[in-house]
Amino acid sequence: MYCEFFGFREQPFAITPNPRFIFLSKHHREAFAHLLYGIESHAGFIELTGEVGSGKTTILRALLGQLDDATHHTALIFNPRLSADELLRTINREFGILSTGTIDELMHDLNQFLLNENASSRTAILVIDEAQNLDPAVLEQIRMISNLETDTDKLIQIVLAGQPELSNLLESEGLRQLNQRIKVRFHLPPLDFSDMVSYIDHRLEIAGGWKAATFAPGALKKIFKYSKGLPRLVNVLCDRALLIGFTEESRQISAQMIDHAIKELRREKPKRALSPLIWRLAFAAAIALLLVAAGFMAGKRTTPAKSNNSEVKPVATAAATTASKPILEKLRHDLAQTGEIDCAMQSFNELARLWNLKPVVEYQGKIVQRGLGLVAARRGMRLLHLTGANIRDIAAANAPCLLELKLPGINGTRYLALTRIESEQFFLFSPGSKTSMAITEQELTANWTGSAYLPWRNNHNLPDSFPSNSSSPEVRRLQAMLAKAGSYSGTPTGTFDAATRDAIRKFRLNQFISEDRMPGARTLLHLYRASGETREPCLNSRGRSKV
Repeated sequence: MYCEFFGFREQPFAITPNPRFIFLSKHHREAFAHLLYGIESHAGFIELTGEVGSGKTTILRALLGQLDDATHHTALIFNPRLSADELLRTINREFGILSTGTIDELMHDLNQFLLNENASSRTAILVIDEAQNLDPAVLEQIRMISNLETDTDKLIQIVLAGQPELSNLLESEGLRQLNQRIKVRFHLPPLDFSDMVSYIDHRLEIAGGWKAATFAPGALKKIFKYSKGLPRLVNVLCDRALLIGFTEESRQISAQMIDHAIKELRREKPKRALSPLIWRLAFAAAIALLLVAAGFMAGKRTTPAKSNNSEVKPVATAAATTASKPILEKLRHDLAQTGEIDCAMQSFNELARLWNLKPVVEYQGKIVQRGLGLVAARRGMRLLHLTGANIRDIAAANAPCLLELKLPGINGTRYLALTRIESEQFFLFSPGSKTSMAITEQELTANWTGSAYLPWRNNHNLPDSFPSNSSSPEVRRLQAMLAKAGSYSGTPTGTFDAATRDAIRKFRLNQFISEDRMPGARTLLHLYRASGETREPCLNSRGRSKV
């Protein structure tokens, strides 16, 4: 109803899961890393829990999209209200095993299949969603399946995902043997405020109306208070708020509109109240529809659709994604061979090369946490540190930067230089091979902590903040830059007045920047580029220029 008014191509906050809208917060990335580590290390049992609507299914979709079909074979069970016999038959069917008969015969066929997969160097993975609904007898059957192993390896990796009740169920006396076998556990917490704001921005961007609809700061605070950071509740409330914005012909969602939306939702609860069983069945049906569309329901799972941050951009093909996986493994291998400090130093030197700066020859100690800012300052540069960032933030800055990565199986943190973005590929400089390697956005997001360091040059030595109504040549220069960027009208006065502050706010709105200081380092970085006052290396080829 409101899509045409806001310019959306589709509803940004639909409840039905959509792989194109996938958003991985820092907690989602951490959960993803735990799952991937558990599978690749053949931990055996992996447990993922989280409240209803926290994004567990999102994590599972991202995981299934990451795994290479050539080396992994996955069976997904999304309706676990089955008997032990029915579960075993369903598992065999999902693995493509054509078998009938008794439980013993089904186990024999499954064992033979798993041995063949192991001999072919393929990892078999059983994923059970909504596992809190499993009966204890069925969980015991799953434990028996986990007993299938060789002398040196587990034949199957089992992921149990569910609500917090799953942990309580596993801690019961009758299931202590199974509970003791779980080697990797992760509880997915709700989004924090920063991630919730990024989540809302992300969904608006994918829907195509990012610039057309905005949520006021007060509105965002009320959304967070109501939803407590649960993505599903965020979706429900934002969807209703946009409808109210449409009826009031307002493209900015105010705090009052959020209050109105909350009242409407609370009035509807008694009318729409359903039993927990009906809700679970409805949610399972929604997941079933998604999985059918993604190709997971076939006897042998096909490659799922990859997430994409913008419909405007071309979706990466399956061939391109498959081809990037060996590159990601090569990158992991290189990082395993390079120490944390050496990796950071070499990565900084790659950025220094792009800027024609003197390289770091030797550095002792914590180069990033303590010394990288000093290293940059000695070369006439400033260093902007972003935390809780997303791909959109990096692409908007359009500046080569250092990204903080944590990869499964590698101790410590690694800092890699992101040098280029081209054709949906992100080029990271690998210190081990001294070359740039291209990986997909999904692969980068899954291993990136959200921390980034962006070097930039403050050519006019503008301060991060100006006192109100102060006058100086620096203010005049700032006003001239804002004018070149299309945010300031009139003749520069040299006084940091209300018109100048409004111009900064306008520029930030156009650049999607949130910052406390006036103007602030991040705003200055963007402003130098937007005004053409500096020629700096860029991430994309269209904006690339020489230093």
